[in-house]
Amino acid sequence: MTEVSHALEDMDDVIARGSAESRAKALWHATDTLVEGEFSEEQIRIFGEVIARLTEEVEEAARAELSRRLAHSNNAPPKVVHILAFDDSIEVAGPVLQFSPRLDAKSLIANIRSKSQPHLLAIAHRILLPVEVTDELVTRGNQEVVQSVVANDGARFSDFAFRQMIKRAETDAVLAERLGLRREIPPQMFRQLLAKATEDVRYKLERERPDLAAEIQASVSHAAGKLYSSFGPGQASYLALKQTVTDLHKAGRLNEKTILTYALAHKFEEAVIGLSLLCALPVDVVEQVLARNNRDMILVLTKAIEFSWETAMALLFLGAENHRIAARELEDLKAEFKRADVRMSRGILEVNQSRWRALQQEALRSAQLH
Repeated sequence: MTEVSHALEDMDDVIARGSAESRAKALWHATDTLVEGEFSEEQIRIFGEVIARLTEEVEEAARAELSRRLAHSNNAPPKVVHILAFDDSIEVAGPVLQFSPRLDAKSLIANIRSKSQPHLLAIAHRILLPVEVTDELVTRGNQEVVQSVVANDGARFSDFAFRQMIKRAETDAVLAERLGLRREIPPQMFRQLLAKATEDVRYKLERERPDLAAEIQASVSHAAGKLYSSFGPGQASYLALKQTVTDLHKAGRLNEKTILTYALAHKFEEAVIGLSLLCALPVDVVEQVLARNNRDMILVLTKAIEFSWETAMALLFLGAENHRIAARELEDLKAEFKRADVRMSRGILEVNQSRWRALQQEALRSAQLH
């Protein structure tokens, strides 16, 4: 301990009276000695006081190199690691944020709450991420950060974090797929994820998770049959309602104003049946679009039949969870709707119409053969 103290006193003299070059040499000498040796926590603390002072005297490139040298060391002084982790430069902060075992959860949370998204991304790649840290990352991180967190095998998640990610996965297929691959996701939340996932995501999950193939298929059937199971085609109430909307269509009185009225009144079934007639698509297809809050397809359908933004917005709210959409999201959707081309939207609609006609013909041929 005495020898260490004497050596560090000499470094203090270098800090006080030495040149920039001598201070840099002292920094690397102290760092290498610390990383390669065996010291008590008290000795590491003393090293840290000196290295912290030297760090103040060097340029960003030197601080970044110091971060790389200390990142994997159990001897890294906590004070120095903390200084480096909160550096505005990600080149400096990144290595210790991603690798240092000397950063505790409290420090990581403070960093997440105060630093940039690249800082959060570095934390998202740590080997182990406790629940309290992932809660902050999925709340404050951008899409890249959240995708990285959910792909991290060493991350642990609370129910709160799973709920946050399921919500964000509605518009992020990559996140939805990665989230579905987490073995520890609670069953009820996995079902919520599937209910809002695209067909492509469900196919990938079925392929990657054969243990849940039956549940995935069941969720598809449930989503497709939600309207029919509670208001099915075999029930008199459904037949009467469908007849009413169909009669309006035949009389030429099923139009945008009618759909807008249904949507504003939260008349889900009427809106689905009416939109299916105007778009020449099966009822269950349109129902899936609204029930799964498929915003892209809602915009395509409404643009293809030349509805106004007011009606498109009403249908978006009708399909949204709790009939709510954040103001910023709504502005983005409005801008997307205005940019959309009618002819291109009609082309997408025609592709879907052709697809379902082909499926109906195939089903008819199959029935005739049997």
